[in-house]
Amino acid sequence: MTPLDQRRFLFVTGKGGVGKTTVSAALATALAGRNKRVLIALSGAHERLSALFGVAPIGSTIVEVAPRVSAVHISAEPALREYGAMILRSQTVFDAVFGNKYVKSFFRGVPGLYDWAVLGKAWYHAVEKLPDGSPRFDVVLFDAPATGHGLDMLRVPKVIVDIVPPGILRRDAERAWSMFKDPARSGVVVVTLPEDMPVNETFELVEALRGELDLPLALLVVNAVWPELFSPDERHALLMDRDLRRDVAGDEALAAGVRRAIRERVQAESLARLASIDAPKLRLPMVWGDASSPEALAELAAKF
Repeated sequence: MTPLDQRRFLFVTGKGGVGKTTVSAALATALAGRNKRVLIALSGAHERLSALFGVAPIGSTIVEVAPRVSAVHISAEPALREYGAMILRSQTVFDAVFGNKYVKSFFRGVPGLYDWAVLGKAWYHAVEKLPDGSPRFDVVLFDAPATGHGLDMLRVPKVIVDIVPPGILRRDAERAWSMFKDPARSGVVVVTLPEDMPVNETFELVEALRGELDLPLALLVVNAVWPELFSPDERHALLMDRDLRRDVAGDEALAAGVRRAIRERVQAESLARLASIDAPKLRLPMVWGDASSPEALAELAAKF
């Protein structure tokens, strides 16, 4: 299987709240440590990456956030305008088209067009060249929306390829879709937590990726894995029926052990379920304290 640092485009997705942005930042840091020039392309309204790298909020202009790591926050309408300017190649025609309120209303009503503008811009940076013909970036990490929206976004280039007549839009979608399906150049990084709901959604996501979309699953990241304090026998003993009372010495400490045992049991069951997914896997430890500190980011990056 092609290593992550040899692929040009990585699509990072998973259920909301599983730590996709933290994983993207850690993976970018790890790849940069291997002398790769990395771009993290962000989508969505909330931008958290700047806090992880300790920089100013990231906007629509590409900025360096760490040595060999750059970032950009892609919004749909500016991305569509940028794409239009590249196609039309005329400021007069561009202003006439994109300044028209009826055209704007039309764009908003075209299913998937704004999603393609965002994903297409991220893909463009994966094939972007410098004046000397070399790639501007070695790897583009697309910090994608949560599972449902992320899947819809991945479906858009396929739909364009299937139904849009030949032209510039279809040409670019074909190029992007060809890259996304090529496990030597691209792949999906699925992020999850060792908990029931994220694991359920992970199975649905993997099924869609491998069935409907036929896209390569590059890595399954299980984030925030707690260290085990108890053996299976100890967990079983702690979880036996018992009557705990606050006024009995030691019961509060025992109750804390029971809560930890419950957490470990759920985690163990979740990890066992995820083991059935045929894909490279990586477990990232739970970060105690400030997960956005440079030390925490370095700890996670070292796992890749």
